[in-house]
Amino acid sequence: MTAISTTGAARPRAHVRSRLVQDTATVDLGRTLDSYRVELTAYCYRMLGSAEAEDAVQETFIRAWRAYDRFEGRSALKSWLYRIATNVCFDMLNGRERRARPMDLGPAQEPVESNLHTLPEPVWIQPMPDSLVVGAAGDPAAAVEARETIRLAFVAALQNLPPRQRAVLILCEVLRWQATEVAELLDTTVPSVNSALQRARVTISATEVRPTELEVTLDAENRALLDRYVAAFEGYDIDALTALIKEDASQSMPPFDMWLAGRDDILTWWFGPGIGCRGSRLVPVEAANGLPAFGQYKPAPGGGYEPWSLQVVELSDGGVVELTFFLDTERLFPLFGLPLEYAG
Repeated sequence: MTAISTTGAARPRAHVRSRLVQDTATVDLGRTLDSYRVELTAYCYRMLGSAEAEDAVQETFIRAWRAYDRFEGRSALKSWLYRIATNVCFDMLNGRERRARPMDLGPAQEPVESNLHTLPEPVWIQPMPDSLVVGAAGDPAAAVEARETIRLAFVAALQNLPPRQRAVLILCEVLRWQATEVAELLDTTVPSVNSALQRARVTISATEVRPTELEVTLDAENRALLDRYVAAFEGYDIDALTALIKEDASQSMPPFDMWLAGRDDILTWWFGPGIGCRGSRLVPVEAANGLPAFGQYKPAPGGGYEPWSLQVVELSDGGVVELTFFLDTERLFPLFGLPLEYAG
């Protein structure tokens, strides 16, 4: 017989009440985990150097779901999630070669087509939209710092470190964790953490890359500079491009291992083997790794335009200092919300 309350409404049976409590807890846990998604994605991206960071975070959440009933609040939830994410990254990095940029693998080459050699995708550092690794931070200074530490050059420098040293450096230097907290996360000692941090600093210092050296504010002046660059590139205006690109600028085009050093070689390529890019259209997208980015569509042989690259542009001292053309449009364009067809 169903129990009747004094108001005349039927009281839920015990198992129904239990299920309602469980469903509510599930929803609450899902929301709680999702609130850590951006910062965990940024952490995993720095660890992995690729868009696999999203997969790592998803695996982190799956493991957290499965183990949550054993968590019991023995440590802060954030620390527990970072421990899981770190172990996921260690698993993914096991036995893999480090990811890099073309300039990390050898010297610059002459701008001739015979120097184009394709290396497999897992070799390369991959770009990430800012929204996935920076988010809408309430503190502008925190957002700037987050962007500085996801720049392509800095992420590539991190890949020179063994995984445990990489985790220690990111946790201590980027995320500002105490050595005691990192030691607990890694199940090691504070002296071991300090030793790993010291070795990591030495390795990173040899790369001559510092996140604080990479900040460029996209103010009105730099926005105007970008507008001039887009107009010059779309018009393939050699005089305007010469004025905008710094003399010591560099260019790379993953998955090709060739990279170019200097404005003269860059323009020799553009107006030589790369002449097929004449007449391209650049579609702005959200920043990639804290830098301005564009979807480049070049003229197709049969008319119209076809995807060619995600173009990431670095500015400094009133000019363009680095251009990276990521050619894996099939993967990158959907990631950045770009269509694979463009009418112009």
